Amino acid sequence: MSLSREKLEEIFYNFILTVATGIPEDVYNAIRKAYETEENPVAKTQLKAILEDMEVACKETRPICQDTGTPYLWIEIGEEFPIKPLDVEEAFIAALRRATKEGYLRPNAVDPLYAKNSGDNTGRFIPWIHFEPKRGNELKVNLMFKGGGSEAPSTLIMSTPLKGFENLYKGVIDAIVRAGPLPCPPVIVGVAIGAGADIVMSLAKKALLRPIGERHPDPKAAKIEEELLEAINKLGIGPHGFGGKYTALDVKFEYAHRHPATFAIGIITSCWATRRGSIKISPDGSFQVLTRHLRREGDKCVIK
Repeated sequence: MSLSREKLEEIFYNFILTVATGIPEDVYNAIRKAYETEENPVAKTQLKAILEDMEVACKETRPICQDTGTPYLWIEIGEEFPIKPLDVEEAFIAALRRATKEGYLRPNAVDPLYAKNSGDNTGRFIPWIHFEPKRGNELKVNLMFKGGGSEAPSTLIMSTPLKGFENLYKGVIDAIVRAGPLPCPPVIVGVAIGAGADIVMSLAKKALLRPIGERHPDPKAAKIEEELLEAINKLGIGPHGFGGKYTALDVKFEYAHRHPATFAIGIITSCWATRRGSIKISPDGSFQVLTRHLRREGDKCVIK
């Protein structure tokens, strides 16, 4: 039995609900660990409230945060996948509109010229979708609902190559200090360097898809991640800006080859409610959610 567009829409709809209402396993475990090891009583109270929020969202199948974010998709489509890219996009948009209508997502797509909300989370270039052709016959979708508060402090630095790494370290710390509680820490920080502004901002955001605790395969890049994470957490901003040991849950670094005259630096944070997930779909309609989430099972919430 081959996959139909209608079946694909239904798969996307349930996947959207999973990502919007169930926090990823790595984020849940990182915040629970932070709660268990935090010594600042006010910060500990904030972390406890976050954990309780996750449980309520899971048990009641409700959005994790009132800001359900902007949908970003990175889609890897096999050249032999039976549904064409345009139809894949239309199936996702239909599922997104349904999820919004049913109250699982807040309408967040506003026309900047006419100050009008579309009412269904779709609009000009929204959802933001990046297609990447692959060999084979499968479809892989990476989805992130990115909150506005965590997007606001995004920072681009166009450095000279001579001071590139100096400005990288200084720029990240300055960006986190300026952001303060705005992105709802503890955050994940995406950092990228490369040739141009568009490249590094895109790579920094995509880096947020990587699980907490997973280091970059390049040892120099991995060292940058570890050094930046340690430096950020020494700032003492803490959960929601109330102080404590955990301003960042992790730092994800990525890089692209640069032009000899440029050293672009992109810095983007998530909020604590990092809503992301991955799914793989086969031509016969079978699928596998590749990420584990906090999800309801009976009257309990479990990681599955």
